[in-house]
Amino acid sequence: MQNHFELFQLAPRFALDAGALDAAYRDVQGRVHPDKFVNATDAEKRVAMQWATRANEAYQTLKNPQKRAQYLCEQNGVDLQTESNTAMPLEFLMQQMDWRDALGEARAGRDVAALDALDEQLISERRARLLDIASQLDAGQFQQAAQGVRALMFLEKFGDEVRFAFEAIEA
Repeated sequence: MQNHFELFQLAPRFALDAGALDAAYRDVQGRVHPDKFVNATDAEKRVAMQWATRANEAYQTLKNPQKRAQYLCEQNGVDLQTESNTAMPLEFLMQQMDWRDALGEARAGRDVAALDALDEQLISERRARLLDIASQLDAGQFQQAAQGVRALMFLEKFGDEVRFAFEAIEA
């Protein structure tokens, strides 16, 4: 079975041309879209639906930098152990504690400016992590990249908490 990159005829790298991905996705979808199989047999319709679903899943994975990084690690034999491996460098753990404290204070004080500042920190940290992960993945350093991907997953989840805090204040 083809991997996601092969499906779209793209090099298996983190650095990805979004336009090329979009074009490849539209090409695959154009060939397997269920509307093209209206007069086909039930079996052919089922296969077309499976391919369309697979193309959607592959596209969503490759389009999202975090999911693409995770997928590349997994494709290269590195299990991220997202449920069992929560070990992180002490510096990152301390930063998490500081961010949690800042979020709690901002929520309690309904402080939009503090939430904005926290959100900007997260965006900056996410950008820096993605740059590190990209260079590690494209250099074949999948174990090192896995640690960064786990950190990125925390940043994404914590970013959601910050967005929820904004929503609660604005409601």
